[in-house]
Amino acid sequence: MALPNAYAQFEQYNRNKIMSASPAELTLMLYEGAIKFCNMAIMGIEQNDIQKANNNIKKVQRIIDEFRATLDMKYPVAEDFDRVYKYLLSRLLEANIKKDKEILEEVNTHLHSMRDTWKEVMKRAGNGR
Repeated sequence: MALPNAYAQFEQYNRNKIMSASPAELTLMLYEGAIKFCNMAIMGIEQNDIQKANNNIKKVQRIIDEFRATLDMKYPVAEDFDRVYKYLLSRLLEANIKKDKEILEEVNTHLHSMRDTWKEVMKRAGNGR
């Protein structure tokens, strides 16, 4: 009986963490989620679990779609980000069709780089961990 209660407390903690996060922290959480789901998709391919790979690739795609939807195109740098996001989406589509682990590893490398850059931006802006 204690296990379901612990799980409920963990879920409540996560909800509170999200609800109290700044926009910068939410962006970081999304990058970390995309990396996690990309890793899970790679594991799915390694385990020959096509459904697991497909589901997790789709999760990464949804996160990147959210990034694209929130770009403020009045800033020139937004166009650069949009091009990168479009590229990642095309690579994810190809990885999902081919169930190609190497493509996912490439996407994951880009996601790590973008996440690390975002952490540095947060740090310099005084929002860092």
